[in-house]
Amino acid sequence: MIKTLGATLCTASLVVALAGGAAAQGGNACAGQARDNATWLSVAHPGLGELYLKGWGPFFERAPQKKFWLGLIPGFGWPGYLQAKSIHDVRKCRTGDDLWSWD
Repeated sequence: MIKTLGATLCTASLVVALAGGAAAQGGNACAGQARDNATWLSVAHPGLGELYLKGWGPFFERAPQKKFWLGLIPGFGWPGYLQAKSIHDVRKCRTGDDLWSWD
């Protein structure tokens, strides 16, 4: 219980800290520090990096729903395949919800 609470608070503080940078990033969501921030958010949980690149906003409209919700499955989501897929996608500035294409 305490580990889960600690991980949740850590992730929440990371999201809040990076949210300020999202507002100041300007026109190109994939420029320099913004892409690095999105990468770290994808490390925290699959789908958060893509949501960051889209400029936050309404969760159910902007977040990749499959990546985010399937990211709760241990070993497949976090840590696992979807975490790596989300990191790969934000490094390529992709914000879609495709789970299988790596090209």
